[in-house]
Amino acid sequence: MTAQHSTVGGVMTRDVVTVRPDTPFKEITSVLSSHGISAVPVADEGGAPMGLVSEADLLRKQTEQPDAYGGQAAPPGWPRERAKARAENAAGLMTSPVATAHADWPVAQAAREMDRHHVKRLVVVDETDHIVGIVSRPDLLRVFLRPDEEIRQEIRDEVLTAILRLSGQEVNAQVHDGVVTLRGEVDKRSTAQIAEQLAKGVDGVVTVRPMIDYAIDDRAAEGRP
Repeated sequence: MTAQHSTVGGVMTRDVVTVRPDTPFKEITSVLSSHGISAVPVADEGGAPMGLVSEADLLRKQTEQPDAYGGQAAPPGWPRERAKARAENAAGLMTSPVATAHADWPVAQAAREMDRHHVKRLVVVDETDHIVGIVSRPDLLRVFLRPDEEIRQEIRDEVLTAILRLSGQEVNAQVHDGVVTLRGEVDKRSTAQIAEQLAKGVDGVVTVRPMIDYAIDDRAAEGRP
């Protein structure tokens, strides 16, 4: 039993600007500035991702530059960071391998992937490994902009009615600032717990406050918490 979720394809940026490995430093800076973006994927001749160049990668160049008052450059860091500071093109600047996602992933899966790789964005690829989009943290947070009434209707129609076959007289959902309160009474404890878990998975839900009574504790009979 599942509810529908927003996918990466629904929130990603599709018009993706890319650069080649031999794209010069200054041209990459120009690309970021002219398109108002903070990072750009590096693609090979076939359109597959090779890496990603971000503003942070470009700014490393400044760490090796003396300041206007004659101050010395910053102390050298790790070898890879020093190499980026001296790089002249995308091949030397990029972070590789790049973390990727697929357009059919739920946004929650993309969020977990960002957290796992400690990155701010994922390059979206198709089944042939070609770049089709890019998704960032702000893109994934859009689901929390959903109106409360829209969330309530989805919980009522998709979770309570379509999946659990419950009526509004049995369980009622109220939503305020993304916080869902479920009130009512059902036959079994397991049904109440399933309603809570499914409601948590609806896009835009911040948390669920379960206030559902039940007549039979079937989970206790099964020896489950």
